[in-house]
Amino acid sequence: MAQHSQTSGQGDARSILESQLRECFGRVVYSHKAHEKCADILHSRLALTKLAQIFLSSLSTVGFIAAVVGPGREASIAGIVVSATSLCLNLYSKDHNLGELAQKHRHAATDLWLCREEYLSLITDLRAGVASLEKIVSRRDRIQGKLHEAYSGAPSSTDRGYRKARDALQKNEELTFTDAEIDAFLPKELRRTES
Repeated sequence: MAQHSQTSGQGDARSILESQLRECFGRVVYSHKAHEKCADILHSRLALTKLAQIFLSSLSTVGFIAAVVGPGREASIAGIVVSATSLCLNLYSKDHNLGELAQKHRHAATDLWLCREEYLSLITDLRAGVASLEKIVSRRDRIQGKLHEAYSGAPSSTDRGYRKARDALQKNEELTFTDAEIDAFLPKELRRTES
């Protein structure tokens, strides 16, 4: 009877631990994707800012040439307005280093990717029964330490980045593959489906 109780206790502990690991895995999946999306958003914003700077610089140059060569006062006013707008955009770019912030999001995503994959391996090992509970708990604690480091150095993800991550994961199924899709990457001997 004591043996049955001990085995039952182990099963409960495994189930509880698996539930926690699944919850942690889900959170890391979302965080990883949110940081990727934040980096994408910032890179797009940086590209648009650079294009706008080039466009405004071109316009102000043309406006000042027209003011010097032409007789109109309108060209001078237009040149001043465009130049002032360009100055504002340059000041914004100076105070908001979008490239550096995007790189920090990419770095955080890379760190979180590793934690995500470690959680996936841990859940797999737990379900397969190839590791003791003590070993699983020890590995879980190490992953939590890595997560703490990753989150400590990471910029905050934005609501927009999180929404894009949710859409990517739930609607576009960016991390979901069919057996046939996975099989396409594997040698014939390792495939699950017939091709």
